[in-house]
Amino acid sequence: MSGKYEAVIGLEVHVELNTKSKIFCSCPTEFGKEPNTQVCPVCLGLPGVLPVLNEEAVRKAVQAALALNCEITSYAKFDRKNYFYPDLPKAYQISQYDLPLARNGWIELSGGKRIGIRRVHLEEDAGKLVHQGDITSAAFSFADYNRCGVPLIEIVSEPDIRDPEEARDYLTRLKGILQHIGVSDCRMEEGSLRVDANVSVRPVGSREFGTRTELKNIGSFRAVYRGLSYEIERQSKLLDRGEPVIQETRHWDEQNGVTRSLRGKEEAQDYRYFPEPDLVPLQLDPDWVEEIRRTLPELPEARKARFVREYGLPEYDADVLVSSPPIANFYEECVRLFGEPKTVSNWVMGELFRLLNDSGMEPEELKLRPSELVSLLKMTREGVVSGKIAKDVFEQMFRTGEDPESIVKKHNLVQISDKSALEPLVLQVIAENPKVVDDYKSGKKQAFAFLVGQVMKATKGRANPAVVNELLHKRLD
Repeated sequence: MSGKYEAVIGLEVHVELNTKSKIFCSCPTEFGKEPNTQVCPVCLGLPGVLPVLNEEAVRKAVQAALALNCEITSYAKFDRKNYFYPDLPKAYQISQYDLPLARNGWIELSGGKRIGIRRVHLEEDAGKLVHQGDITSAAFSFADYNRCGVPLIEIVSEPDIRDPEEARDYLTRLKGILQHIGVSDCRMEEGSLRVDANVSVRPVGSREFGTRTELKNIGSFRAVYRGLSYEIERQSKLLDRGEPVIQETRHWDEQNGVTRSLRGKEEAQDYRYFPEPDLVPLQLDPDWVEEIRRTLPELPEARKARFVREYGLPEYDADVLVSSPPIANFYEECVRLFGEPKTVSNWVMGELFRLLNDSGMEPEELKLRPSELVSLLKMTREGVVSGKIAKDVFEQMFRTGEDPESIVKKHNLVQISDKSALEPLVLQVIAENPKVVDDYKSGKKQAFAFLVGQVMKATKGRANPAVVNELLHKRLD
């Protein structure tokens, strides 16, 4: 982005609550069932039906709002948000407009900056269109109404975010909070968490907002980052050329790395909100709300502080580990079984995160068990395998699901610590590298590392480095 402009970003995050039944009927909410098999007259919006509010959906929404530092409103109501779209059979969505469930929350980013949360409100989800081809050029689409009526919360941030990195940090922390309290699995690939981003640019120092565009239903945090980066650059170039930014809804084309226009951006008046006549206003008992507050699970910030206090971890390590509940749980179980909190942290943050990133797998999809990593760490500590071999074994464990003992045995990876087996190799390396030996004897210490590396190479990494060092020193010194 040109140094002349700054971005103004607000995020709207839709989160499916993991209730067993829908928000206004008793249809199940299980993901992946045959299309149009989890529907009834209520969620299909047939004439004459009446919605009945799901108490568990309200409870989970309150849990989320409290965990996000929001104020729970004493009086909330539901409204009809009118728009026609093929995946919305009633042609309106029951949502909340001027009197939402909660307001005025915040999330603190890694650098201490707080991003305000304007509101958290309850609503029902729409169905899903399955496009035949690209969304912008599909010849036709199929409508699956199974998702209609699944309870959602919409979390609307203030326009406090100034760059794509802050947006990614905000989303990562939001997801971690929601997973820690157990109100949603937040699986973006299943549509449990969906992000819309509003973005504009303005001259640095200006107080006025520019014309914003909206990026709809972005499929991953990486796509949010890339989509915002592209859109900020596109708008900056328009302003540089003296051209106006058009207020519109745009689609992020992941394959081509560009945003494309979908339609003009609707405003509140376009939705013709009016109070939902079939639902009474929502007045929550303050004692009930306080009971929910008291029983909230440990939140990421509290867990981070405990990791620092109990395990002696650096704040950075603790912050990274608690960002994902599955990772934090995996880590704690490893520490319980193995001890050595920093050693476990290094493996999780190093090797495990690397493999997750390379594979594109989410932490909640991890099949590797803590006990298997602990077995490998014990084998390394006891000298059964070298540190280098252990990393190779761990990668095979991650990809195949095999236990470390089987992998080591199958591929003959046991570390060689027998001096009588290693000494001939040491003598051979010394004999084959007379110049390097002379360099070492003349004071070039890096020459010693080269000789160690040659022995390791000859044994395909299986030699015990400590024994190799001892034998080389014995012969050279």
